[in-house]
Amino acid sequence: MTLLYKAEVTLPRVLGFRGVHHGGGVALSRYPRSGYCPATSQRSRMSDRPSAPPARPPRIIAIANQKGGVGKTTTAINLATALAERNETVLLIDLDPQGNASTGLGILRADRPHGTYAVLFSDLAAADAAVDTLVPNLRLIPAEADLAGAEVELATLPRREFRLRERLAPLRTADYSFVLIDCPPSLGLLTLNALVAADSVLVPLQCEFYALEGISSLMHTIEAVRRNFNPSLQLQGVLLTMFDRRNRLSDLVANDARGHFGEWVYETVIPRNVRIGEAPSHGQPVLVYDARSPGAVAYEAMAAELLRREQAAAQHRLRSAS
Repeated sequence: MTLLYKAEVTLPRVLGFRGVHHGGGVALSRYPRSGYCPATSQRSRMSDRPSAPPARPPRIIAIANQKGGVGKTTTAINLATALAERNETVLLIDLDPQGNASTGLGILRADRPHGTYAVLFSDLAAADAAVDTLVPNLRLIPAEADLAGAEVELATLPRREFRLRERLAPLRTADYSFVLIDCPPSLGLLTLNALVAADSVLVPLQCEFYALEGISSLMHTIEAVRRNFNPSLQLQGVLLTMFDRRNRLSDLVANDARGHFGEWVYETVIPRNVRIGEAPSHGQPVLVYDARSPGAVAYEAMAAELLRREQAAAQHRLRSAS
């Protein structure tokens, strides 16, 4: 049994791969220009917990999906926390005017005098806008109230698509392993800025019926960004969220996603879990709120898988350069 919308999802020639159709699905016949294949990293036997961050520029990952309610902000908060717990130094940038990533890390609106808006539209350096969180090794640039009007102001600026990239440029030499950007649930100028500034895009995909419908639009946007603004932009991967093992529909969506995206879909699946929903109301990541919950365990596994992929990619680059 397959889902009705399966044949309607098309992938552009984006991020260095071609979509090859097999019975309505899409297999990936070529990986990004680095030559990195996620399948290799999935089977790697490297340590899940590195002793120290690698000496390299920070990896900037935009977490994006124009559909709301897919677990994007939840993933941003908990992936950042899980990486920080593995001795990675992480900066989370809240680029969503709703400011949920800031709230989910316990930063109240009254405690956000300066944040992402100030970084975009003033001389405030990104490093100076970052604040400490309750999680060691994790800092946050919060979203202040003024960010709600940012897209209107960006529309009138020259080089508007490069604003965030230029403001984050000094972070390339900063002491961070990862910079995660929580994008708004839209394909507007803020998300465009994130894609232009990022090295890669992580796409949370909810295990619900309409989940795949918006992916084509996102992929075409990513293709356009790569063609016009950021040629090095890669697909970090697709993360299945809100998976309910009691619901056969979740299995169908997961199978369809793996059929379309192949090894780009993370093996780790984030389950639907009440603790994940409760944690933000306490201003805590689920890994802090209930570290033994299925949701916390899943995000720990997801961070480990991401690090394995990054290690495999780095090894491949070394081999290619030698």
